[in-house]
Amino acid sequence: MEFQDKVVVVTGGTRGIGRAVSLHFARLGARVYAAYLSNEAAAAALTEEAVALAGSVTALQADVSTSEGARALMESADGGEGIDILVNNAGIIRDGYLPMMAEVDWDAVLRGNVYPLFHCCKWGVRKMIAKRHGVIVNLSSVSALTGTAGQTNYAASKGAVLGFTRSLAREVGPLGLRVNAVAPGLIDTEMTAALKPARVERIVKAASLGRFGRAEAVAAVVDLLASEPASYITGQCLVVDGGMV
Repeated sequence: MEFQDKVVVVTGGTRGIGRAVSLHFARLGARVYAAYLSNEAAAAALTEEAVALAGSVTALQADVSTSEGARALMESADGGEGIDILVNNAGIIRDGYLPMMAEVDWDAVLRGNVYPLFHCCKWGVRKMIAKRHGVIVNLSSVSALTGTAGQTNYAASKGAVLGFTRSLAREVGPLGLRVNAVAPGLIDTEMTAALKPARVERIVKAASLGRFGRAEAVAAVVDLLASEPASYITGQCLVVDGGMV
């Protein structure tokens, strides 16, 4: 088991794609630290499900949009052994057409999707440097690649994830660290459940496979990018969208 006893940090790790990623690595023997902001019920349900798995899942409450919260998360996960894998999944969505978009919704999405990336990578990289080995996987979106009406704020934030990923990959490559991104399409999660049915139907029809994706499929791609067979892949984005792009 390649990930046996590896230390994995997953932000937004108790729901949706993050939850699937946390459970996936725990099944493979990893020690997973799943960060969440406020939903204690989801955190408790995740840790309970993980009890029977080969690895473990520890839910840690942290506001990773702040430097203090991100640093505390990395310190808690470190335990003196460093961090092997960091999955930046924390994020929010507040859709609306630009002419009517409230400034607070623009600010919230940029802060909620970009700030955690900065803070967690900053403190996470520090925990990886000593080993000269580590993998970071950042969650972007197909909205960053194609654009989506009503998602200028979300698309802008997820586009920032891609530029950030490529630049950081160049910075830390000489230190033995790899940084990649995953861009999911329409994945069956609580976030997409809030979309209007007509919009969902349009998106599904636009995909070659003509259906929703499952969070487990995204988790498998995160696994691939974190694995040894992918050790020569960095600065890239893998699209998991059923053929939307």
